Amino acid sequence: MAQDDPQPLVTFERVCKSFGRRAEESVLVDVDLDVGRGELVAIIGPSGCGKSTVLNLVAGLTDVTSGSVRVADPEVRSAYVFQNPRLLPWRDVQANVEFSLEQIGLSRKDIRDRADEALDLVHLGQHKDKYPHELSGGMQQRAALARGLALDPGLLLLDEPFGALDALTRGYLQEELLGIVRRFQTTTLLVTHDIDEALLLADRLAVMSSRPARIRQIFELPFGPDRALDKVVAHPEFLPLRTEIRELLRPEVEATDPGSASTDASQATAAGTRRGSRARAGTAQ
Repeated sequence: MAQDDPQPLVTFERVCKSFGRRAEESVLVDVDLDVGRGELVAIIGPSGCGKSTVLNLVAGLTDVTSGSVRVADPEVRSAYVFQNPRLLPWRDVQANVEFSLEQIGLSRKDIRDRADEALDLVHLGQHKDKYPHELSGGMQQRAALARGLALDPGLLLLDEPFGALDALTRGYLQEELLGIVRRFQTTTLLVTHDIDEALLLADRLAVMSSRPARIRQIFELPFGPDRALDKVVAHPEFLPLRTEIRELLRPEVEATDPGSASTDASQATAAGTRRGSRARAGTAQ
């Protein structure tokens, strides 16, 4: 939990979630988790374990079967950013960002001003008249992020927002996101499959088991609020932490998809190598 406020913004208490007419498909079991104000918490676990269900519970898109999910400030506005940008193809970038603002009763001038500010934050101001099909994958995801940021959310929910992007573009957007979250002290809950991404972005990291999912361990990360990619990778605790988390996940991944854990481990190592070099590369789109 964030150290400057003793009360968390989001609290999961013994949360269980099942699906099916008779709740026969158990997804989450006894999940306890706090997310402090201004804190970025990452959730990592094997595919299909229920990570996205955690976000959906916070967003109110589904209900708990038992236990409770509490948001301390009932007036807090949340924004949800998905792996797929979900842009409206008949609207240009500006109009896509404005769409979220049109739902909350702002004046036309306020809508335009806030959309412009959000687009500038993600460096898309010069592309606001383009349509989604005219943008690269990275630019589309920037637009989706701008659409969420335009709401001035107190709570940002991110469901693998960079998972479909190439490694270079993903790295730049991760660093941009970290800068924005730090600047506005936005409470953020991030779902990811990427250990390195979680280590770079998060203040704390929750490792989930295979389904039915529990939180196996929560790591307090030592990299500090002003972390940058090069500093995190060079930190003496980075490699030991990455190895510990990977080994913690290995039996969970094998339980979900036997034979895949060794592949995941090699991909994580390769991703770390790529990230070490890309931090000094040129500008991504």
